[in-house]
Order: sequence, then structure tokens, then C-alpha cells
Amino acid sequence: MEAVQKLSLEEIADRHAIRELIDAYAFCADTRDAQGQMALFTEDTLFRVYMDERQAEPSQIVNSREELAPIFENLNTYTSTMHFNGQSKITLSGDTATGITYCFAEHLTIDGDNKNLMVAAIRYYDEFIKINNVWFFKGRDLKVAWVETKPLNS
Repeated sequence: MEAVQKLSLEEIADRHAIRELIDAYAFCADTRDAQGQMALFTEDTLFRVYMDERQAEPSQIVNSREELAPIFENLNTYTSTMHFNGQSKITLSGDTATGITYCFAEHLTIDGDNKNLMVAAIRYYDEFIKINNVWFFKGRDLKVAWVETKPLNS
């Protein structure tokens, strides 16, 4: 157990802003605001997707903010999504930070009378940077721990 440490108001503000950034990503995903989601990243961002967190090589690599559009627009293939951010650990270092955030991402598909729910357990490994007093994702590794798909009977 870590000892309680005193935080400066600036560190509290930075930690709050980073958490708001993490939550904005989920909110933009669930409201299908791809442009808003892209705006959370630096122009030269590095975004890597690992469909299996145990693999050393990513399934997909994106090297710029603009290249994120197809990834975020792909959410339109689902009827609805809900991203639930859980615990996170942030390490601050001036105007940069790193972090890990846990997430359950639920994806609903409805095709006629068939309803299916796909739930992905995700860990995000992030690099953050503060530019002009605003925090952005500088890099984000999306690592899928597992996926469960099941029919819904409601």
C-alpha cells in the first residue's frame, strides 16, 4: 500500500484533465463523434491495436490523427456501444504522462430479430502530452484481453 502523498493543485488539475480526456474518448465513441474523438489526439499520434494482448506485434498501426477516422467510424457498424472505463493509473512527469486504463466495451448488433452483444475487455496503455495547457493522447495502445459474444433475449 502506498503512503498518502500531498498533491499540488497543478497535479490535481492535470490528473483531472487526463481522466476527462480518457472519458471523452469513450463518450465520443458511444455518441459516434469521430471528429471529436480524433481531436483528442496529437496530429502525429501513434495508435496501435492489439486484438490479442499477448501478441508482440499490433494488428493495426496508425501514425497520425487523420488516419484514425476509419477506426472510429467503424463503430457505426454497431447499433449501439457502451464503453465503461474502470480503474486507471497515471504517472505524471511535467507536461507528459503515461497511464493504463481498464475498459469494458459493449457492442450491440441488431439484425432483424437477432440481437447480439459483443463485450471486449480492454486495457489502454497511453502516452499523454500537455500542449498549450490542454492534455492530448500522444500514443495509445488498445490491447484486447478477451472478447465475449452472446445473443440477447430481450
